[in-house]
Amino acid sequence: MPRDSEDRSFRYPLKWRIMDGLNAALDLLWPRRLGRYTGWALLTPALLLVGILVLGLFQIAENSLHTLDTSTFLPGEEYTLANYLIVAESPTYWRIIWRSLLGAGLTVFFTLLLALPYSYMMVRTNKAALRKTLLIVLFLPFFIGQVVRAYGILIVMGSSGAVNDALGLVGIEPIRLLFNFPAVVFGLVQYMLPFAVLMLAPALTAIPRETETAASSLGANWLKVFRHVILPMAKPGLVGAALVVGTLSLTDFAMPAMLGGGSQDFIANAIYDQFFRTADQGLGSALALLLVALGSVIAGVVIAFFGAGTLGMRGRK
Repeated sequence: MPRDSEDRSFRYPLKWRIMDGLNAALDLLWPRRLGRYTGWALLTPALLLVGILVLGLFQIAENSLHTLDTSTFLPGEEYTLANYLIVAESPTYWRIIWRSLLGAGLTVFFTLLLALPYSYMMVRTNKAALRKTLLIVLFLPFFIGQVVRAYGILIVMGSSGAVNDALGLVGIEPIRLLFNFPAVVFGLVQYMLPFAVLMLAPALTAIPRETETAASSLGANWLKVFRHVILPMAKPGLVGAALVVGTLSLTDFAMPAMLGGGSQDFIANAIYDQFFRTADQGLGSALALLLVALGSVIAGVVIAFFGAGTLGMRGRK
Protein backbone atom coordinates (compact mmCIF):
# COMPACT_ATOMS: atom_id res chain seq x y z
CA MET A 1 0.00 0.00 0.00
CA PRO A 2 1.39 3.45 -0.84
CA ARG A 3 2.66 5.60 2.00
CA ASP A 4 0.15 8.39 1.27
CA SER A 5 -2.77 6.02 1.87
CA GLU A 6 -1.18 4.94 5.19
CA ASP A 7 -0.93 8.60 6.28
CA ARG A 8 -4.54 9.22 5.32
CA SER A 9 -5.71 6.15 7.32
CA PHE A 10 -3.98 7.34 10.50
CA ARG A 11 -6.25 9.07 13.00
CA TYR A 12 -4.89 11.32 15.68
CA PRO A 13 -6.13 9.78 18.99
CA LEU A 14 -8.52 11.89 21.06
CA LYS A 15 -6.41 11.54 24.22
CA TRP A 16 -3.42 12.98 22.34
CA ARG A 17 -5.52 16.00 21.39
CA ILE A 18 -6.56 16.43 25.02
CA MET A 19 -2.93 16.28 26.15
CA ASP A 20 -1.94 18.82 23.50
CA GLY A 21 -4.68 21.12 24.75
CA LEU A 22 -3.54 20.74 28.36
CA ASN A 23 0.06 21.46 27.35
CA ALA A 24 -1.04 24.58 25.49
CA ALA A 25 -3.04 25.76 28.51
CA LEU A 26 -0.05 25.08 30.77
CA ASP A 27 2.21 27.13 28.49
CA LEU A 28 -0.18 30.05 28.86
CA LEU A 29 -0.41 29.73 32.65
CA TRP A 30 3.27 28.91 33.24
CA PRO A 31 5.53 30.05 30.36
CA ARG A 32 8.82 28.31 29.71
CA ARG A 33 10.80 31.31 30.94
CA LEU A 34 9.47 30.53 34.44
CA GLY A 35 10.72 26.95 34.26
CA ARG A 36 13.51 27.56 36.78
CA TYR A 37 10.85 28.35 39.41
CA THR A 38 8.87 25.17 38.80
CA GLY A 39 10.37 23.42 41.82
CA TRP A 40 9.37 26.23 44.16
CA ALA A 41 5.88 26.29 42.65
CA LEU A 42 5.48 22.59 43.36
CA LEU A 43 6.66 23.17 46.93
CA THR A 44 4.17 25.99 47.54
CA PRO A 45 1.30 23.82 48.93
CA ALA A 46 3.67 22.09 51.36
CA LEU A 47 5.22 25.40 52.41
CA LEU A 48 1.74 26.82 53.05
CA LEU A 49 0.88 23.88 55.29
CA VAL A 50 4.14 24.26 57.19
CA GLY A 51 3.52 27.99 57.48
CA ILE A 52 0.08 27.38 58.99
CA LEU A 53 1.65 24.98 61.48
CA VAL A 54 4.30 27.52 62.44
CA LEU A 55 1.68 30.25 62.88
CA GLY A 56 -0.33 27.89 65.05
CA LEU A 57 2.71 27.20 67.23
CA PHE A 58 3.30 30.94 67.65
CA GLN A 59 -0.32 31.37 68.67
CA ILE A 60 -0.03 28.51 71.17
CA ALA A 61 3.17 30.04 72.55
CA GLU A 62 1.39 33.38 73.00
CA ASN A 63 -1.58 31.70 74.72
CA SER A 64 0.73 29.85 77.10
CA LEU A 65 1.84 33.20 78.57
CA HIS A 66 -1.67 34.06 79.77
CA THR A 67 -3.34 32.51 82.81
CA LEU A 68 -7.04 31.77 83.09
CA ASP A 69 -9.13 34.49 84.72
CA THR A 70 -11.52 32.48 86.90
CA SER A 71 -13.97 35.39 87.15
CA THR A 72 -14.56 35.56 83.41
CA PHE A 73 -13.08 32.19 82.30
CA LEU A 74 -11.09 34.08 79.69
CA PRO A 75 -7.31 34.38 79.30
CA GLY A 76 -5.82 37.22 81.31
CA GLU A 77 -4.20 40.17 79.61
CA GLU A 78 -0.87 40.07 81.48
CA TYR A 79 2.06 38.02 80.25
CA THR A 80 3.37 35.53 82.80
CA LEU A 81 5.21 32.21 83.12
CA ALA A 82 2.75 30.95 85.73
CA ASN A 83 1.48 28.13 83.50
CA TYR A 84 4.97 26.72 83.11
CA LEU A 85 5.52 26.98 86.87
CA ILE A 86 2.31 25.03 87.45
CA VAL A 87 3.57 22.24 85.19
CA ALA A 88 7.04 22.26 86.79
CA GLU A 89 5.69 22.14 90.36
CA SER A 90 2.90 19.61 89.78
CA PRO A 91 3.69 15.95 90.67
CA THR A 92 0.69 14.92 88.56
CA TYR A 93 2.13 16.35 85.36
CA TRP A 94 5.55 14.86 86.10
CA ARG A 95 3.90 11.44 86.44
CA ILE A 96 2.11 11.98 83.14
CA ILE A 97 5.36 13.01 81.43
CA TRP A 98 7.20 10.00 82.82
CA ARG A 99 4.35 7.68 81.82
CA SER A 100 4.36 9.09 78.30
CA LEU A 101 8.13 8.66 77.92
CA LEU A 102 8.08 5.15 79.36
CA GLY A 103 5.12 4.15 77.22
CA ALA A 104 6.78 5.48 74.07
CA GLY A 105 10.05 3.71 74.90
CA LEU A 106 8.38 0.37 75.58
CA THR A 107 6.30 0.73 72.44
CA VAL A 108 9.41 1.31 70.35
CA PHE A 109 11.16 -1.73 71.88
CA PHE A 110 8.30 -4.22 71.48
CA THR A 111 7.24 -2.87 68.09
CA LEU A 112 10.73 -3.25 66.61
CA LEU A 113 11.04 -6.67 68.25
CA LEU A 114 7.93 -7.84 66.39
CA ALA A 115 8.37 -5.84 63.19
CA LEU A 116 11.90 -7.01 62.37
CA PRO A 117 11.13 -10.72 61.88
CA TYR A 118 7.86 -9.90 60.13
CA SER A 119 9.63 -7.56 57.69
CA TYR A 120 12.45 -10.03 57.14
CA MET A 121 10.05 -12.85 56.31
CA MET A 122 8.06 -10.59 54.01
CA VAL A 123 11.05 -9.46 51.94
CA ARG A 124 12.99 -12.74 51.98
CA THR A 125 10.31 -15.32 51.26
CA ASN A 126 10.38 -16.87 47.81
CA LYS A 127 6.69 -17.75 47.91
CA ALA A 128 4.61 -15.10 46.19
CA ALA A 129 1.42 -16.23 47.93
CA LEU A 130 2.98 -15.86 51.37
CA ARG A 131 4.38 -12.42 50.50
CA LYS A 132 0.99 -11.22 49.27
CA THR A 133 -0.70 -12.60 52.38
CA LEU A 134 1.74 -10.79 54.66
CA LEU A 135 1.19 -7.55 52.72
CA ILE A 136 -2.59 -7.87 52.97
CA VAL A 137 -2.40 -8.57 56.70
CA LEU A 138 -0.08 -5.56 57.06
CA PHE A 139 -2.39 -3.11 55.25
CA LEU A 140 -5.72 -4.33 56.65
CA PRO A 141 -5.39 -2.33 59.93
CA PHE A 142 -5.09 0.92 57.95
CA PHE A 143 -8.65 0.41 56.66
CA ILE A 144 -10.06 -0.01 60.15
CA GLY A 145 -8.82 3.05 62.01
CA GLN A 146 -7.32 3.53 65.43
CA VAL A 147 -10.57 4.03 67.36
CA VAL A 148 -12.23 0.94 65.90
CA ARG A 149 -9.13 -1.11 66.63
CA ALA A 150 -9.13 0.14 70.22
CA TYR A 151 -12.76 -0.90 70.58
CA GLY A 152 -11.82 -4.30 69.19
CA ILE A 153 -9.16 -4.66 71.88
CA LEU A 154 -11.72 -3.66 74.51
CA ILE A 155 -14.02 -6.44 73.32
CA VAL A 156 -11.36 -9.14 72.98
CA MET A 157 -9.56 -8.38 76.25
CA GLY A 158 -12.61 -7.58 78.37
CA SER A 159 -13.66 -9.59 81.41
CA SER A 160 -15.95 -11.68 79.20
CA GLY A 161 -13.81 -11.42 76.09
CA ALA A 162 -12.07 -14.08 74.05
CA VAL A 163 -8.80 -13.89 76.00
CA ASN A 164 -10.42 -14.51 79.38
CA ASP A 165 -12.66 -17.20 77.86
CA ALA A 166 -9.54 -18.98 76.62
CA LEU A 167 -7.93 -18.68 80.07
CA GLY A 168 -11.09 -20.09 81.62
CA LEU A 169 -10.72 -23.24 79.55
CA VAL A 170 -7.49 -24.04 81.41
CA GLY A 171 -8.91 -23.19 84.82
CA ILE A 172 -7.65 -19.60 85.18
CA GLU A 173 -10.02 -17.06 86.68
CA PRO A 174 -10.79 -13.90 84.65
CA ILE A 175 -7.94 -11.38 84.78
CA ARG A 176 -8.26 -7.61 84.58
CA LEU A 177 -6.47 -6.95 81.31
CA LEU A 178 -7.81 -3.48 80.56
CA PHE A 179 -7.57 0.04 81.98
CA ASN A 180 -3.95 -0.25 83.04
CA PHE A 181 -0.54 0.72 81.68
CA PRO A 182 0.26 -2.65 80.00
CA ALA A 183 -3.04 -2.46 78.09
CA VAL A 184 -2.07 0.98 76.74
CA VAL A 185 1.35 -0.28 75.64
CA PHE A 186 -0.25 -3.34 74.03
CA GLY A 187 -2.65 -1.13 72.08
CA LEU A 188 0.15 1.18 70.96
CA VAL A 189 2.31 -1.74 69.80
CA GLN A 190 -0.62 -3.19 67.85
CA TYR A 191 -1.25 0.21 66.27
CA MET A 192 2.39 1.06 65.47
CA LEU A 193 3.43 -2.33 64.08
CA PRO A 194 2.42 -1.64 60.44
CA PHE A 195 4.33 1.67 60.45
CA ALA A 196 7.48 -0.04 61.69
CA VAL A 197 7.21 -2.83 59.11
CA LEU A 198 6.86 -0.30 56.30
CA MET A 199 9.96 1.53 57.54
CA LEU A 200 12.02 -1.66 57.94
CA ALA A 201 11.09 -3.40 54.69
CA PRO A 202 13.13 -1.10 52.36
CA ALA A 203 16.20 -1.34 54.61
CA LEU A 204 16.03 -5.14 54.67
CA THR A 205 15.41 -5.31 50.93
CA ALA A 206 18.63 -3.34 50.37
CA ILE A 207 20.68 -6.05 52.15
CA PRO A 208 22.08 -8.40 49.46
CA ARG A 209 21.24 -12.04 49.98
CA GLU A 210 24.80 -12.87 48.95
CA THR A 211 26.08 -11.20 52.13
CA GLU A 212 24.08 -13.57 54.32
CA THR A 213 25.12 -16.53 52.16
CA ALA A 214 28.78 -15.55 52.46
CA ALA A 215 28.53 -15.30 56.24
CA SER A 216 26.87 -18.73 56.43
CA SER A 217 29.51 -20.26 54.18
CA LEU A 218 32.19 -18.98 56.56
CA GLY A 219 30.65 -20.91 59.44
CA ALA A 220 28.25 -18.39 61.00
CA ASN A 221 24.96 -19.83 62.21
CA TRP A 222 21.66 -18.00 61.71
CA LEU A 223 21.95 -16.22 65.05
CA LYS A 224 25.39 -14.83 64.25
CA VAL A 225 24.25 -13.85 60.75
CA PHE A 226 21.32 -12.02 62.25
CA ARG A 227 23.42 -10.29 64.90
CA HIS A 228 26.54 -9.39 62.90
CA VAL A 229 25.11 -8.95 59.38
CA ILE A 230 21.39 -8.18 59.34
CA LEU A 231 21.13 -5.91 62.38
CA PRO A 232 24.08 -3.64 61.48
CA MET A 233 23.00 -3.34 57.85
CA ALA A 234 19.36 -2.74 58.84
CA LYS A 235 20.34 0.12 61.17
CA PRO A 236 18.90 2.88 58.92
CA GLY A 237 15.52 1.17 58.93
CA LEU A 238 15.64 0.53 62.67
CA VAL A 239 16.50 4.16 63.43
CA GLY A 240 13.83 5.51 61.08
CA ALA A 241 11.19 3.15 62.46
CA ALA A 242 12.16 4.02 66.05
CA LEU A 243 11.79 7.74 65.33
CA VAL A 244 8.39 7.34 63.71
CA VAL A 245 7.02 4.92 66.29
CA GLY A 246 8.47 6.89 69.21
CA THR A 247 7.07 10.26 68.16
CA LEU A 248 3.65 8.84 67.27
CA SER A 249 3.45 6.95 70.58
CA LEU A 250 4.55 9.94 72.63
CA THR A 251 1.81 12.10 71.12
CA ASP A 252 -0.93 9.46 70.99
CA PHE A 253 -4.35 10.26 72.44
CA ALA A 254 -6.82 7.49 71.60
CA MET A 255 -5.09 4.44 73.07
CA PRO A 256 -4.38 5.96 76.52
CA ALA A 257 -7.89 7.42 76.62
CA MET A 258 -9.71 4.23 75.64
CA LEU A 259 -7.50 1.48 77.03
CA GLY A 260 -6.26 3.43 80.04
CA GLY A 261 -9.72 4.17 81.35
CA GLY A 262 -8.79 7.70 82.45
CA SER A 263 -6.07 6.55 84.84
CA GLN A 264 -3.22 6.17 82.33
CA ASP A 265 -3.25 9.54 80.56
CA PHE A 266 -0.41 10.65 78.30
CA ILE A 267 0.53 14.28 77.68
CA ALA A 268 -1.94 14.54 74.78
CA ASN A 269 -4.79 13.54 77.10
CA ALA A 270 -3.76 16.20 79.62
CA ILE A 271 -3.72 18.80 76.83
CA TYR A 272 -7.21 17.75 75.76
CA ASP A 273 -8.49 18.05 79.32
CA GLN A 274 -7.16 21.59 79.70
CA PHE A 275 -8.54 22.78 76.37
CA PHE A 276 -11.96 21.11 76.35
CA ARG A 277 -12.82 20.26 79.95
CA THR A 278 -11.42 23.02 82.12
CA ALA A 279 -11.22 25.62 79.29
CA ASP A 280 -7.73 26.62 80.48
CA GLN A 281 -6.14 27.39 77.13
CA GLY A 282 -3.01 28.84 78.71
CA LEU A 283 -2.13 25.72 80.67
CA GLY A 284 -3.07 23.51 77.71
CA SER A 285 -0.83 25.58 75.45
CA ALA A 286 2.05 25.26 77.90
CA LEU A 287 1.63 21.48 77.93
CA ALA A 288 1.44 21.44 74.12
CA LEU A 289 4.71 23.36 73.80
CA LEU A 290 6.27 21.04 76.37
CA LEU A 291 5.24 18.07 74.24
CA VAL A 292 6.69 19.66 71.09
CA ALA A 293 9.94 20.48 72.89
CA LEU A 294 10.18 17.02 74.44
CA GLY A 295 9.65 15.25 71.14
CA SER A 296 12.09 17.55 69.35
CA VAL A 297 14.81 16.99 71.95
CA ILE A 298 14.40 13.20 71.79
CA ALA A 299 14.43 13.19 68.00
CA GLY A 300 17.46 15.50 67.97
CA VAL A 301 19.40 13.27 70.39
CA VAL A 302 18.59 10.14 68.36
CA ILE A 303 19.60 11.80 65.09
CA ALA A 304 22.80 13.19 66.66
CA PHE A 305 23.94 9.77 67.93
CA PHE A 306 22.46 7.37 65.35
CA GLY A 307 21.58 9.50 62.33
CA ALA A 308 18.16 9.92 60.76
CA GLY A 309 18.11 6.43 59.28
CA THR A 310 15.80 5.97 56.32
CA LEU A 311 14.27 9.38 57.10
CA GLY A 312 17.52 11.13 56.23
CA MET A 313 18.07 12.58 52.78
CA ARG A 314 21.40 11.65 51.26
CA GLY A 315 23.33 14.47 49.69
CA ARG A 316 25.53 14.30 46.63
CA LYS A 317 28.88 12.71 47.15
